[in-house]
Amino acid sequence: MTQRPIASQEPAPEPVDVQAKTHPEPLGSLICDPKLIFDTEAVRARVEELAQELQAAEFRSAVVALLREANTAGRTAIAEAFALQPFAARDLTRSYTFLTDGLITTALMAAQEVLHPIATPTTSERISVFAVGGYGRGEMAPFSDVDLLFLTPYKITAWAESVIESMLYILWDLRLKVGHSSRTIKDCIRLGAEDFTIRTAMLEHRFLAGHVPLAADLEKRLAQDLFSKDAREFVDAKLSEREARHLKQGERYMVEPNVKEGKGGLRDLQSLFWIAKYLYQVQDVAELVPLGLFRPEEFDFFAKAENFLWAVRAHLHLTAGRATEQLTFDLQVLVAERMGYEDTSGRRGVEVFMQDYFRHATQVGDVTRILLSKLEDGHLKGEPLLERLFRRKPRVKPGYQITHNRLEIADPKSFLADKLNLLRLFEEALRTGLLLHPDSMRLVRANLRLIDEEMRNDPNAQQIFLDLLLKHGNPERVLRRMNELGVLSAFIPEFEPIVAMMQFNMYHSYTVDEHTIQVVSNFSAIERGELEEELPLSSALIKEGVNRKVLIIAMLLHDIGKGRPQDHSILGAQIARKVAPRLGLNKSETETVEWLVRYHLLMSDMAQKRDIADPRTVRDFAKAVQTVKRLDLLLLLTVCDIRGVGPNTWNNWKAVLLRALYNQTREALEDGMEAFNREHRGNSAKKRLREALPDWDSADIKRETARHYPPYWQGLHVTAHIDFAEMLRDLEALNDPSAMVVRLHPDEDRDATRACFVMADHPGIFSRIAGALALVGANVVDARSYTTKDGFVTDAFWIQDADGHPFEAARLNRLRAMIEKTLRGEVIAREALKSRDKIKKRERAFRVPTHITFDNEGSDIYTIIEVDTRDRPGLLYDLARALAGANVYIANAVIATYGEQVVDSFYVKDMFGLKYYSQSKQASLERKLREAIEDGAKRADT
Repeated sequence: MTQRPIASQEPAPEPVDVQAKTHPEPLGSLICDPKLIFDTEAVRARVEELAQELQAAEFRSAVVALLREANTAGRTAIAEAFALQPFAARDLTRSYTFLTDGLITTALMAAQEVLHPIATPTTSERISVFAVGGYGRGEMAPFSDVDLLFLTPYKITAWAESVIESMLYILWDLRLKVGHSSRTIKDCIRLGAEDFTIRTAMLEHRFLAGHVPLAADLEKRLAQDLFSKDAREFVDAKLSEREARHLKQGERYMVEPNVKEGKGGLRDLQSLFWIAKYLYQVQDVAELVPLGLFRPEEFDFFAKAENFLWAVRAHLHLTAGRATEQLTFDLQVLVAERMGYEDTSGRRGVEVFMQDYFRHATQVGDVTRILLSKLEDGHLKGEPLLERLFRRKPRVKPGYQITHNRLEIADPKSFLADKLNLLRLFEEALRTGLLLHPDSMRLVRANLRLIDEEMRNDPNAQQIFLDLLLKHGNPERVLRRMNELGVLSAFIPEFEPIVAMMQFNMYHSYTVDEHTIQVVSNFSAIERGELEEELPLSSALIKEGVNRKVLIIAMLLHDIGKGRPQDHSILGAQIARKVAPRLGLNKSETETVEWLVRYHLLMSDMAQKRDIADPRTVRDFAKAVQTVKRLDLLLLLTVCDIRGVGPNTWNNWKAVLLRALYNQTREALEDGMEAFNREHRGNSAKKRLREALPDWDSADIKRETARHYPPYWQGLHVTAHIDFAEMLRDLEALNDPSAMVVRLHPDEDRDATRACFVMADHPGIFSRIAGALALVGANVVDARSYTTKDGFVTDAFWIQDADGHPFEAARLNRLRAMIEKTLRGEVIAREALKSRDKIKKRERAFRVPTHITFDNEGSDIYTIIEVDTRDRPGLLYDLARALAGANVYIANAVIATYGEQVVDSFYVKDMFGLKYYSQSKQASLERKLREAIEDGAKRADT
């Protein structure tokens, strides 16, 4: 074998301390024995042996194989140890850093000392290798990038280029994600001055190996020429980055958070460290405590939150087998299991895990906001003279002062002498529009114990709290700040269990407490007139006047019963009965709040799960509501509640349903139920059709109005009656028993497309249409099926695309063609759906139990079968086919979707036109429906 010199065999051209490091040193405690992670001595010894035994090409391959084996063994050791210590995050990040250090320094040794040895290097032939970014900080997740800086004294030489290239090829062959740059010291200074991102990376540089004097020179020059300048600009840049990141990622309350980049995530903690290190040259956040910037308890919050978030991130990487930062629903379940969370009687383990996550994220937000504000205060430049002269600062009440444009408590001791000041502080902040000073926030958080039972029952405290909600026009701002500082839960202890509580489903975009604040925020927006065009009815009711105090307290308490085994509406009403008087409401107001909390889902359920064209629906709802006053309050609560679920939950379809239910119910309450008998509504509908078709022959009009049964006239708007009249005439003109007529109309007012079908009646037509619509990717939100007295079927389906909107006009012709093919039997829906009726991977973690109920009271002439189960593309088709196979006549179906959950309500009769009263028939139908659901679910999961 050809022997080549290695560094240990050559006389050192310079003192020993200029040589490359030979052993990476742990940055702290490791998760297991360092030799199990990377046995430096053994690996280096083997590299030296290979250098003596092999030619260059063979040597490089052998080194790659050696390091690949070491990398695999090290990662396995770390992962196994972490499985036994699922919260040992700090040790884990250092362990991955230690392993990476070993790989990097060994690769450099092989490249510099074996592949490209140089006996007597010139002053240009020097190289130092640095870790930068998170790797430089010594914080590495399982699949973090490896960011390297190759430093040379002058312009890079051919030798240095060869060393760097050989080293990088070794690392790339190990499948490491390496980010690298090659620079001189001048380059580092120049680029760092121009770009704050590069400056931040340089701030976290850590010398790994190579020429020590060169590394020392870089340290000195960075401190003198880069990090000593532009402190204010650096802080501004980091705060701007943070704000932009939050805007992109969403609030920390979003239910699929980004652990690294999201609000309250690891990047927020890192931003804090960067700023502190830049301003105070600290090497660890703990050093901020003796500087007075962190209190010991705040650092404890910081350390616990950081450890928890790093543990989550590491488990997330190991679960996914790759670098991923988004804690998606499917991964939440697996990460929770890895971290030891278990199901309890009322909640799933994943929900408890996510509540812990959001609580830590909240603490990160609190601590970083306080400290960043404090750091910012300490480094503010003087305002320009003109700005100081012309800006009018708000006047504050005695006991407060304005410091750096923030509201600060002048004398903490006298402030705390009256514990009501813990509430008055927020009132003053609302009144003046000022943000709270970090010292004020600290004082409040440190003295929450003062908010005791005596204070909660103090009428003055109750009045201050009500004023916060009612007097200043933006109660959501104060509620969010009080919630973040713990004041809201201290004043209303019943609120504490829902703080940071996640609802593990795809419907709710926020935690329960943030959803509650969003509901109040929507109400405030309506009051300010910001939603008049979008919500004309709600805006008009506000102008007419409602009991704002009752409504806003009901909004605050409507979901307070969540997270327990009981029905949250019933439990919430019980809690409201106790809390409302404690907030200063009288007996009558408390009863109304209790009723609103108990029935806050009633209007939404009636509108979305029942046929509001059925007079019985309106009569039953009117009986439940009883008064117009309650109806007004319930509508506003319902609208704000739905809009508070998530940014895309509200749409025109829901608006139209709620508006129609409200108007009909108000008419019934004010004018009596007589207007809602079938005969009266049928006559009115026929009259409107005659007026809409003035060019039709009177005999044709008479024939058209006589051919339909009464439900047809009460179930559809006159625009649909016109469509069907024209379509029936067109179908008869074709004189073909197998012909059909299909019309698709975008219904912009309802955010849906109306699909109308006319053809000769035959069994199972409803299910065939449902199958055809499923094949074109249409989500059915409402469906009505009617037969004429002369043997035709007139079916109307309202459909939406995957985003909940009407289908674009350009797609309608293709949709119609596919639907007609399916209805003609050219495409068999059952077979075609096998490859399309799938549940997405991220949705499989949800558990949606199936509930099937039979209601013979909700309609005068139909049995209502309500199927509450997991949604999927082919579900409606499967259910309709099962009902058709049992000779069930489907008059109409109302579909309400809540994320992964769907409630399909079928209005049905048996083959003799009767309701399903028989328990045995109901049991038989339920069994067939469950079989259809289970068979479809198996198909969707494969």
